[in-house]
Amino acid sequence: MKCREESRRVLCRNSSGIPPFEGHLNSCFGKNDKMNRSIDINCDLGEGVGNEAQLMPYLSSCNIACGGHAGDEAIMEMVVDLAAMHHVKIGAHPSFPDRENFGRQIMNMSSEALRATLIEQVAILVVVLEKKNLQLHHIKPHGALYNVAAIDKDVAIVIVEVAKSLGQHVKLYVPYQSVISKIALQEGVRIKYEAFADRNYNQDLTLVSRRKENALIRNSEDVFNHVYKMISEGKVITTDGVEEVIKADTFCVHGDGENVVENLKYLNQKLRDNNVEIL
Repeated sequence: MKCREESRRVLCRNSSGIPPFEGHLNSCFGKNDKMNRSIDINCDLGEGVGNEAQLMPYLSSCNIACGGHAGDEAIMEMVVDLAAMHHVKIGAHPSFPDRENFGRQIMNMSSEALRATLIEQVAILVVVLEKKNLQLHHIKPHGALYNVAAIDKDVAIVIVEVAKSLGQHVKLYVPYQSVISKIALQEGVRIKYEAFADRNYNQDLTLVSRRKENALIRNSEDVFNHVYKMISEGKVITTDGVEEVIKADTFCVHGDGENVVENLKYLNQKLRDNNVEIL
């Protein structure tokens, strides 16, 4: 396959001249700050749900499955075309190579094996983008890989190295105060702190397990209130009722979530009503 043959060439490039910076919370102002605020809304796409055309008008960035847990080259091309049509920033969404479990189970892999699969996954999307004269904006790990990288130094290092090999224009979407965020900053890889619009948080800022009934936020108004508190106050109310400090430049809405289209429409409108720009 042409995409696979070009993988090494694509990932050996590096650009320069863009100073590294820590993902800055443009959106985290005090309640009384009258400045306009801006945030990004992202969604994981190309995962087989088939609702990308409905979601894309309400997103400012997207994370496209690269074959590890879902998707293939044809699906990537379809989603890329939709993103380009709606001027949505395009990111890679690599995972543990585990389609059977949708990338939601931890795999015990060596650093070399993990690096190889991530390079292969991301490079296929990069080649798709190159054919359309588009550029990769970011990488966001999927599922179990995302969660492990938040706490495991060895896994985080591999992901940061892959991102760094693509050039300084490529950002990483990472959780606030995570291991991967700290390593990325040390290595000069630009980051955007990510929070979840439709997921509840534990007190340690990990996400409530999907096995629990209160893992997901389904109601549109609840989704907005959850997001707006993080934007306006820089805090999230955990499932224990405790307020914890959090930073977020980008908010993820899950594309396979219940009422996701309605939730995105409502969130877009309510944020704009409250002088929050979606960029």
